[in-house]
Amino acid sequence: MKKPLIISLLVLVVIVIPVSKRFISTDSKKEVTVQSISQHKIKASILASGQLKHEQEVKLSAEVIGKVTGLFVTEGDIVKTGQIVLQIDDESYLASVKQQQAVVNQHSVAIERQKLVVSNLGRQLKRNTELFNKGLLDLDAYESVIHRHKLAKVDQQSALEQLKQVNALLQQAKDRLSKTKVLSPIDGLITSLDIKQGETAISGTTNIAGSSLMTIANPNSMLAEINIDEADIADVEIGQKAEIIAIAFASDPLVGIVESIASSAKRALGRQSLSFAVKLKLYAVKNASLRPGMSCRAEVFIQGEQERLAAPIKAIRVDEDNDEDRVDNFVFIVKDQKAIKIMIETGISDDDYQEVLSGLEANDQLITGPDKILRHIKDGDQVTIIKNDNDLDTNKKAE
Repeated sequence: MKKPLIISLLVLVVIVIPVSKRFISTDSKKEVTVQSISQHKIKASILASGQLKHEQEVKLSAEVIGKVTGLFVTEGDIVKTGQIVLQIDDESYLASVKQQQAVVNQHSVAIERQKLVVSNLGRQLKRNTELFNKGLLDLDAYESVIHRHKLAKVDQQSALEQLKQVNALLQQAKDRLSKTKVLSPIDGLITSLDIKQGETAISGTTNIAGSSLMTIANPNSMLAEINIDEADIADVEIGQKAEIIAIAFASDPLVGIVESIASSAKRALGRQSLSFAVKLKLYAVKNASLRPGMSCRAEVFIQGEQERLAAPIKAIRVDEDNDEDRVDNFVFIVKDQKAIKIMIETGISDDDYQEVLSGLEANDQLITGPDKILRHIKDGDQVTIIKNDNDLDTNKKAE
């Protein structure tokens, strides 16, 4: 008696529970918020970070070795092109010029002497030629005079070449002497001063004390250099507008345009992917406190503001298939109180909306949340609308 009863109860459980679950799941409706798809102004952009720099910046280094005997500027001074900013001890270089000038003078005198020798032998050759033609001079004596005359002319040519050589050495000595006076190559501002009077300036080395003298920059040539990921660089073009925010002045955005794009990629510090250096020229810079080296972030607008059929980003879901290397975008719309899954193609986007290229029509009601419901909703689920986000947008525009 007990055994048939137990079997009957088990059969009842197996049949009733699934039926009751199906009934409950069919009857229960998920409460969702919706928003009608419509036209929105989308301003597609790329975000990147970088630093502020001077476009016109010159780092001066010593071209000759010597002690700094005069320092005529301080950090922050304004200088003009050709203005002397630093003097290196020139005594040894001045002595070298004087010594080389004496050598030049000596060779000049030797050339004058050789000219007289050539002239004198030329007269002798003329007289001996007359004597030889009259038979009064033998052939050996005549050829000896010719030989001495030619040799004197060769010596004169050699002296001229030696004079050119010592003149070149004199010019080198004068050039070295001129480099003891360091002049500003541009109009600008002394942004850093790396040497002091009395220290020794060293030429031809880097990262050694004395090799760097100072940095001069044009304060009106500030630009932002940002690193844009290789995946986004194809959308960046010369002339595109950008908004730059220096981290130190976050409430005062700057306006700029893309001035140049690096032709080769590099691996930025702290990043795994490659990136391209993009320079943004700044316009109407009124903040005199901006300094090179400041961190900044920039938003480069890759397309103009346009009206596009767009869906809120929070409504768009992503389905990835790693085996086929495929990424599909889809949304859920409400139709006949059911959630209907729609595959879509997307275009440009901004912070809030993404362009819909296909799959949806204007006024389709997209399910936008709540997120805990949207994450688990399935095609065909029963839904009930508890809030329409279009009402909130209308209220915001009215305000």
